[in-house]
Amino acid sequence: MAIAPAYEFKPHERPFLPGSPATPDHPFGRRVGYFATGILLGVTGGFSNGLLIANLPQIQGSLGLTPVEGGWLTAVSSMTSVCMSMLLIKFRQQFGMQRFTRVFLAAFLILNILQLVVHSYGVQLVVRGASGIVASALTTLCFLYIMQALPAAARLSGMIMGFGASQVALPLARTLSPLLLADGRIEALFWFELGLTLMCLGAVALLRLPPSERTPAFEKIDFLTFALLAPGVALLCAVLVQGRIQWWSTPWLGYALAAAIPLIGGALLIEHNRANPLLNTRWMLGRNIIRFAIVAASLRILLSEQTFGTVGLLTVVGMGNDQLVTLSLVMTLASIGGVVVSLKMLNMQDLYKPVVIAVALIGLGAWLDSDSTNLTRPSSLYVSQGIIAFAALYFLGPMIMIGVFRALARGPSHIISFSAIFSISQTMGGLAGTALLGSFQIVREKYHAFELTQTLTATDPQVVQRIQQLGGAYARVLGDSALRQASGAGLLGQQVTREANILAYNDVFLGVAMLSAAMVVWLGALWLRFRVKGVNPLAGDLAAVQQMRQKQMS
Repeated sequence: MAIAPAYEFKPHERPFLPGSPATPDHPFGRRVGYFATGILLGVTGGFSNGLLIANLPQIQGSLGLTPVEGGWLTAVSSMTSVCMSMLLIKFRQQFGMQRFTRVFLAAFLILNILQLVVHSYGVQLVVRGASGIVASALTTLCFLYIMQALPAAARLSGMIMGFGASQVALPLARTLSPLLLADGRIEALFWFELGLTLMCLGAVALLRLPPSERTPAFEKIDFLTFALLAPGVALLCAVLVQGRIQWWSTPWLGYALAAAIPLIGGALLIEHNRANPLLNTRWMLGRNIIRFAIVAASLRILLSEQTFGTVGLLTVVGMGNDQLVTLSLVMTLASIGGVVVSLKMLNMQDLYKPVVIAVALIGLGAWLDSDSTNLTRPSSLYVSQGIIAFAALYFLGPMIMIGVFRALARGPSHIISFSAIFSISQTMGGLAGTALLGSFQIVREKYHAFELTQTLTATDPQVVQRIQQLGGAYARVLGDSALRQASGAGLLGQQVTREANILAYNDVFLGVAMLSAAMVVWLGALWLRFRVKGVNPLAGDLAAVQQMRQKQMS
């Protein structure tokens, strides 16, 4: 029997980077399959964190957890995901794509089965920690699959779609969660994750990625760097998550922060003096890269207005996940629209303009929310939250392109440094946003509660009348007028607390709008300077990448 000769990859089909799959010319049907598989992988990776965030109160209630214990579930997921991206790149380079795919999807399957069989807090900590690693791997697989479906000229757009698919998973998780929890059993969430994982395993088994070029990537000192950097970043995640819950004056938070600084500093010092660093600190400390990291993290902080502020406000006025389905659907559709418009309007000669527009849209949405009352309902926020959800994905494409081209222009090894910067800025920015806005909301709630209670006196006829009205609700069950009076006063106190919280959330929204305005001024001035001078700040990087590609194809 004749054996078919091995396929010879054409120059333009060879992998651009070690560890990345080749990009042969696929027929249309296979391209569709690659695209669908990529979207499935991205959404599945995003759901691992999205379902946790959307249903954390339900998970806490099912396992009997305190808010502090629930916070650790969120923290451990961020701890593992934030640093793994740089190691995953080297894992692909040394062991190849197929082993990369099999290892992480098989691990995800085992974890999903484990959480179905064993219901305990310890198991959930292990599962959530490991899911952070797997989510990073699935996001990478997502855009690698999508890239196979795209023509060469649009291939980098697959990276934008991949990150976008994982981001869309959060509002989509809020949309689907009430349907999954219709019978009140938290196991339905775990069954859903298991089903998605089995679909992913089946899809990648039926449609494999083309082979990649393997090369020795790991050095022993890489693991020393990681052994210092990972616990340092993990401690920062713990401080940001637990600071708002246990409050910042808790002693162990200071010790954790004090330990994180030398750990991270030691890792960066090692990398700074290496000939072949895992993280190129000299490049990372450049002015353009520092500005990139600040902007990326600041945008994620501003977007906490949606993930923390809006959900918190609606919870205060008595809305649960069941009442948020339509709002979440609006946010999901707006997020998808943000990705589509970002891709459609992506202009490599003017990447700063969309970022300025996105920040302005976030500020507009936050300002529209800043006059909320106890009559605010999800339908009142369709426009504002749709605008913010659109902006959250609209800025993603330009930011990714800026970082990728600045890294590629300095050589393929810089991709690991870019991945670390982008991952850390997005994860830490999101945690910092929730911590800062949450702490600000608590402080402002105490202030407004004090101001409101100062106006309530027992000699005020309106206050007396309100207490009597509220206490009248207990007239059929409480015959004692003193008890009815006390019950009415208690209900009035609850109303005061609710109003103080609403006013505090309005302060949060207004603060986000003001911060957005400041960022628009800064970034807008930067963009105008480039436009007036007729300068493209990425011109040199784009030319360098084009030369590298032409050299590879020759």
